Amino acid sequence: MGHSQAGGTPAELMDGLLARAQNGFEIGEAVLAKARSALMHQSELRSCRQCNERCGRLGYSTYRHVFLLPDGSSLLLWELEHNTGEDGGPLYELYADEDALALAERRVHDRLGGARWEELAGLPLWLPEQLLHAAEPLESARAYVADNSADHARRVLRRAENPDRPGEDTERLLATAFAHDIALAPKPRRRSGGPDATWCRYYEHAFLLAGGDEIVLWELEHNLTIDGRLVCEVYLDEVSAELAADRHARALGVDL
Repeated sequence: MGHSQAGGTPAELMDGLLARAQNGFEIGEAVLAKARSALMHQSELRSCRQCNERCGRLGYSTYRHVFLLPDGSSLLLWELEHNTGEDGGPLYELYADEDALALAERRVHDRLGGARWEELAGLPLWLPEQLLHAAEPLESARAYVADNSADHARRVLRRAENPDRPGEDTERLLATAFAHDIALAPKPRRRSGGPDATWCRYYEHAFLLAGGDEIVLWELEHNLTIDGRLVCEVYLDEVSAELAADRHARALGVDL
C-alpha cells in the first residue's frame, strides 16, 4: 500500500482528501469551510497494520491531518486507507469524528482476520500479524517484478535523509535495475508500555541489475526524531539499519 500526501495549501489538501474519499459526502460543509480557511496543515501516519495472505499483502493505514485555523484552534481529520476491496486496489475513507473512525478501523480489521480487535488493547496497530501471534516469520522467496525498477530505486534513495546513505556508485549501478522486490522485514520495534509506541520498521528493497547481480537496500522508517516526525533512512545492509535505529533510540533515551 502507498499513500500520496497532497502538497500545496490546506485548501488543496482538503480537496485532494475529499476527491479520493469514498464517503466524502459525510463531511459537513462547516468542516470543509474551516479546513479550506486554515493557515497551515500537517499530515502524519497514526497507525498501520499489515498481514500477508496468499493473494498478496493486505492492510490498512490511518493518517491524521491537522489544520491550523485562523483563530488559533486546530481541526483534525482522519483518513483511513485500506486494500480490502474486491480488486485489492487502495480505498480511502475520511472522518471528522474519531469514534466513527474507530468503527471503520474495526470493520476493516475484521476483514483482515487474525487477532480479535479486543486482543489488541495496549498494542500499536502497526504490529504485523506475525508478531501479534508471537510466531517466527516464514522465509519467502523473492517475487521480482519488472515495473520501472530503476525509477523505484531513485525514489528510495531520494527520500533517504541519512547523510551516510548509499552514494553515487550505488546510484549508477541501480540505474541498470530491471526488476525489484519489496518486503516488509518481520521485526518491528516499539517502545514498551503506554499507547505512544515508537514507530520503527524496516523494508527490504531488492533489485536485479542488467548484469545479473543483485543489490539490496534496507530502508529504516522511524519517528525517533526530536519532533516525532516520520523519516526514512536507507542503508546497504541490515546491520547498519539496525545500528542506526539503536543509535537514534539511545539519543532520545528510548528503549527499543
